[in-house]
Amino acid sequence: MRRGIAATALVAALALAMTGCGGDGGSADSKGSGEISGKVTFWDTSNDAEKGVYKELAEGFEKKYPGVEVDYVSVSFGEANANFKNAAGSGSGAPDVMRTEVAWVADFANLGYLAPLDGTSALDDESDYLEQAMGSARFNGKAYGAPQVIDTLALFYNKRLLEKAGVEVPKTFEELAESAETIKSKTGATALYLRGDDPYWFLPYLYGEGGDMVDAEKKKVRIDDAAGVRGFAAIKDLVDSGAAITDATDGQENQLKAFKDGDVAMIIDGPWDIEGALAGKEFKDRKNLGVAAVPGGSAGQGAPQGGWNLSVYAGSENLEASYEFVKYMSSAEVQQKTAEKLSLLPTRTSVYEKPSVRKNEMVQFFKPAVDKAVERPWIAEANSLFEPIRVQMNEVLTGKASPEKAAAGAGDAYRKLLKDYK
Repeated sequence: MRRGIAATALVAALALAMTGCGGDGGSADSKGSGEISGKVTFWDTSNDAEKGVYKELAEGFEKKYPGVEVDYVSVSFGEANANFKNAAGSGSGAPDVMRTEVAWVADFANLGYLAPLDGTSALDDESDYLEQAMGSARFNGKAYGAPQVIDTLALFYNKRLLEKAGVEVPKTFEELAESAETIKSKTGATALYLRGDDPYWFLPYLYGEGGDMVDAEKKKVRIDDAAGVRGFAAIKDLVDSGAAITDATDGQENQLKAFKDGDVAMIIDGPWDIEGALAGKEFKDRKNLGVAAVPGGSAGQGAPQGGWNLSVYAGSENLEASYEFVKYMSSAEVQQKTAEKLSLLPTRTSVYEKPSVRKNEMVQFFKPAVDKAVERPWIAEANSLFEPIRVQMNEVLTGKASPEKAAAGAGDAYRKLLKDYK
């Protein structure tokens, strides 16, 4: 996990030569109290339902600091990671500020692509951040991100369909499977849409069986232990039994559409898709959308901690303005607005006390869920741990591999990736 010499030298050269794509220099006095100016390029990785709000908020920074031009760029989540690495690695085209998924921070920092935020204006009132949110922003004892959104997964359900079927909201995947035939016969809907294309959605099944990807403290691979096998078996059983439908293509859009149209009664999703779900014909009456804890497995219930941080490119030409932009976009004021408009979960404790946030039903459900969410390993290779799972999920769901073979395959891939893990 040590930073590569080449990467370190590159970033040092970038910082000195100011070859980043950022701004046109900018200015501020040595204490940071001067009027900031210049240009800040911001890569926003939010989804279609969110980006309009984030663009408006970014433009609000220009009103606060008329001397700064914000170049807002909407970047697809699926492309953002590779695009940033390519730009930062080549020293051309990287943004000054990027909305980074929590698993990316350690990876980018390890490569030397991010500026540490400790002691800068970017980390304003650090004590106000939720402890687990701040944990995802740190790597090797330094903060490389300002937490902006925290999230986890939950069970979204169609109240009308479950009431018509006469079944209760399932607390376990076993209960969900048992109710599937009744839901189908009485409503015509399949019980669950199972995301088979995204390994993040595999984690509740893995955690529910008492498993994990790795034990970072003991440097031990866990994906291929008995619990890992049961996790792969759980998704296969749901699909094979007809309790769930799945696909290996665009699960994000297909899942949400199936839910909005009433083709499925339940999906596992996060707060980022609340507004998207409410746009569907099944939820013209907003009260028809129910949210509950992710069902549990044989060993209990567990959902992963997710979220987004704001990070600054180490080679930015306008660090001062970039720090101020991060401070603004992660402020309590901005987080309150995203909670009000998008039902996204704040990372600042003070925001949860605001009346408008306290009465937001979705925020109030997800906050206790986040408090119980399972922290992922915040290691440089964390984001790379997902691809082996994705490959093996596909193998299991298409019948090309047994759960045992899939778990073993993921374990082998992990040990090649994590040279010092057993």
